[in-house]
Amino acid sequence: MRLPGSPAAPSGATGLREQAEALAEVMPPLVTEAEHVASTVAQGVHGRRRIGMGETFWQFRRFREGDTASSVDWRHSARSTHLFVRETEREAAESVWIWRDGSASMDYASDFAPCTKKDRATVLALALSSLLVQGGESIALLGGGFAPMNGRAAQRRMAHALLDAPEDSEAMKFESLPPPEHLPRYAQVVLIGDFLSPADDIVARIKGYAAEGIRGHIIQVLDPAEEDLPFSGRTEFEGVEEDMRLMAGRAQNLREAYRQRLDIHRDRIMDVARRINFTFATHRTDRVPQTALLALYSALSGAIEARKPPRPGV
Repeated sequence: MRLPGSPAAPSGATGLREQAEALAEVMPPLVTEAEHVASTVAQGVHGRRRIGMGETFWQFRRFREGDTASSVDWRHSARSTHLFVRETEREAAESVWIWRDGSASMDYASDFAPCTKKDRATVLALALSSLLVQGGESIALLGGGFAPMNGRAAQRRMAHALLDAPEDSEAMKFESLPPPEHLPRYAQVVLIGDFLSPADDIVARIKGYAAEGIRGHIIQVLDPAEEDLPFSGRTEFEGVEEDMRLMAGRAQNLREAYRQRLDIHRDRIMDVARRINFTFATHRTDRVPQTALLALYSALSGAIEARKPPRPGV
């Protein structure tokens, strides 16, 4: 298969090498960075059982509304007064839904940061997708309009959705919260954004997921200037998502009060997250992404294994 408008592929080993070089040239830089981050983290992660790639027997469970007659294990059901369905590992596998904040505030990058918050969040989302696919998990973009998939096709679709989808609509630019979707059984959500919206709005949204039994993991991505407010002297602050300006004669005088407000905001979210069994971590764009990804992947992997029912005889 070749891309529209691309020349016919040359034959032989030389042709394959030329194709690979051509693909590398057009590979989005963020995808390349994400793969590098994922491969670095993968070297430090011990292997774990692949839980979603086969049709191996997992367990019997009670028949419930929505199951088909063909899914019933009639031989096992004949020994009981109830109907039972034979679940395989593929059916028992969790789906992981990833959301990356695409709002206007994520385009911010100060002189103290190597990239925008959106670029870093995208790298984390794609690198996590790569690790999860390698582990046999099914992934989907929260709000992307497609069902979870596993394998490299799922990773390509995630990259396409994050990098190629238009984000210039008014709804997309100003939506700083993950969509309130109904997710399937065993699902987990990974939410990556700056989470600078009103704390009550954020808390209400994540409580909505928890009410349906969904586990979640939050990564707050901030620019170092948003953490430290390192400005001094006469400074003008301009809103990104709101049309507002603030002129400070001595910006350094605002630093302590600003940090206190940020801590209060973050503590409110962290406290609720802890009570509803969500994890919460903060990542600065002036730090390497590998550390944040390793912590996130470890938390996610542990939650996946903890939620699995024990295999019969184990």
